[in-house]
Amino acid sequence: MSEIKIQYYGHSCFQVSYEGHSAVFDPYDTDAVPGLQLPAGIRSDAVYCSHEHTDHNAAYLIQSAERDPFPLFRASVPHDDVHGAKRGFTNMTFLKVGDATIVHLGDIGRMPNEEEYEALQKADVLMIPVGGYYTIDALQASEIIDKVHAPLNIVMHYRRGNQGYDVLEDLEQIKKEIPSLKILSETDMVFDEDAVPQEIVALEPLQ
Repeated sequence: MSEIKIQYYGHSCFQVSYEGHSAVFDPYDTDAVPGLQLPAGIRSDAVYCSHEHTDHNAAYLIQSAERDPFPLFRASVPHDDVHGAKRGFTNMTFLKVGDATIVHLGDIGRMPNEEEYEALQKADVLMIPVGGYYTIDALQASEIIDKVHAPLNIVMHYRRGNQGYDVLEDLEQIKKEIPSLKILSETDMVFDEDAVPQEIVALEPLQ
């Protein structure tokens, strides 16, 4: 058994590391997200951008080996609640990391359909937007979390103080709508691939 590390860089950007390999999700461009700046020198085997908006597609900022370290599956979903008419489409990305399946929902803008829910049942870790306006909001995210039953749920794409867009829900308001949410001071989580924590968390961005 080996450890999985999930490092949070803010907004929707995470790095997943396992047995000397890693993948980065949704790096944001310089000055793209108020109050947030990616640290310099992030290295990874692969970078996965859910869609081509500047707060999700700055792959050039990551020193990538451009190889897929983990089995990968992607599914396209609307970035809004009108089948992509407003903002186009975004990807849900499924990574098989050791014995755990990690799912990054990108900027999903509507509730999953039956087929998508079926795929999401595989998730051991769910990275889920909660801020509303551009994506699903906290109440919708809570419903998805309850239906998917992934052990570990990590919220993303919200406002926290001066970090994040003004139109997004603030983390304290999200906490009221998802009472079991734990707001952590840690920037990462490390756990065994066969012992995924059972909780809903918000991590502190590493800057």
